Amino acid sequence: MDLQLFHSLIAGIFIGGVAGYLGSLMITKRMALVGDALSHVALPGVALALIYGINVSLGALPALFLGILLIWLLEMKTKLPMEALTGIVFTASIAIAFLFLPEEKVSTALIGDISQVNFFDALISIILGIVTWFVLRRIFPKLILANLSEDLAKVEHIKVEKYNFIYLVCIALVVALGIKVTGSLLMGALVITPAAAARNFAKNLFQYSYGALLMGIISCVLGILAFRIFALPAGPLIILIASLIFGLSLLFKKQ
Repeated sequence: MDLQLFHSLIAGIFIGGVAGYLGSLMITKRMALVGDALSHVALPGVALALIYGINVSLGALPALFLGILLIWLLEMKTKLPMEALTGIVFTASIAIAFLFLPEEKVSTALIGDISQVNFFDALISIILGIVTWFVLRRIFPKLILANLSEDLAKVEHIKVEKYNFIYLVCIALVVALGIKVTGSLLMGALVITPAAAARNFAKNLFQYSYGALLMGIISCVLGILAFRIFALPAGPLIILIASLIFGLSLLFKKQ
């Protein structure tokens, strides 16, 4: 196994795993489209990173954090649903990005480039993947309770706004990590599709969340290996494999 493939697989394992785990929470909160929309919020930062030749994940992070801060503040100010506010911010972000994104860089921005993953990317994926998973695991029950009843959550002294902000930061980190693997166009599918498949297999919340984690890993590993075999873009292959797993889960559910 060559070093670049090894780095890609390591990054894929940790990014796919934490993305799937995050997806199980997002589907439970009925916010499946938020992850997809936030991946588009990263586009201005990705565009600048590609223009100036820096790491796209590092470029995506400032744009994502600015976007989630704006969404969080608007949610508290207007009381509009997070999905609606995310939609407003993500469409504005796309418009800004395409004002200056070079045409020859569009493909990389939208579907990623796994061949650019290096040792630094793999190391950051391991560290941030583990940290993000740990934070998500801690806030998971609090967010579920707040989703069921915000009043009940406040009775239990859960600061809903605080945990919503932490949740959005976790989404931003996962999206930023995955930009190089699947690009901004497909990252939302890496969050949602493995979790949707796991929901068909799972009998309880534990099986659901960790099944989503496992299916995210499987999708990334098989997609990256397929990329090396067929020389096709890794991002679409990863999502197609995740979609195939989801299709198989539907058959399994019927039995």
